[in-house]
Amino acid sequence: MMGMSSETAVMLAAIAGYLLGSIPFGLLLTMAAGLGDVRKIGSGSTGATNVLRTGRKGLAAGTLLLDAAKGSLAVVLGASIAGVPGIFFGGLASLLGHNYPVWLKFKGGKGVATGLGIMLVADWRVAVGAAVVWLLTAFLLRMSSAASLAAAVAAPILAWLLGSPQPVLGLVLAAVALVVLRHKDNIRRLIAGTEPRIGAKK
Repeated sequence: MMGMSSETAVMLAAIAGYLLGSIPFGLLLTMAAGLGDVRKIGSGSTGATNVLRTGRKGLAAGTLLLDAAKGSLAVVLGASIAGVPGIFFGGLASLLGHNYPVWLKFKGGKGVATGLGIMLVADWRVAVGAAVVWLLTAFLLRMSSAASLAAAVAAPILAWLLGSPQPVLGLVLAAVALVVLRHKDNIRRLIAGTEPRIGAKK
């Protein structure tokens, strides 16, 4: 932006991204529907998979779309504020905001939908490829966590094979690291064979 140093622009892009990402749509939608605090059921996450455990598919779909939209908007806004660096810092900050929102004592979602929204704008080809991997894995295993981890692993491979620009590849790698970190408990349950299936109440 004119009259602003590049460092200031990047900082503003990151702040805007974090604030966008930290909007807990899953919590807001379930509370508005009179279902109480979604963090008190299932995994305790504010994401779409946990919202689905309320039995309200429409709310889960709404959470998925809104969480993806805030990731996309963070990248667009970041780019408008700080150019190419804003894509990286705005997108990454939105994922951090979703996973660790200050308003909820840094306990949010797991970043899959928001990560998808980020990739849709950064490189839609990677987003589509990762979504296909997620759908196939979810169909075969009926486990959201396994599908999310498979898509996370596929995303940087796709970005590299498709020749995504370096800032996009860096963003994908950073996003994948955060998604995997947030799924560490799921990974333990997958290894132990105790991970719940999609739609399970617990």
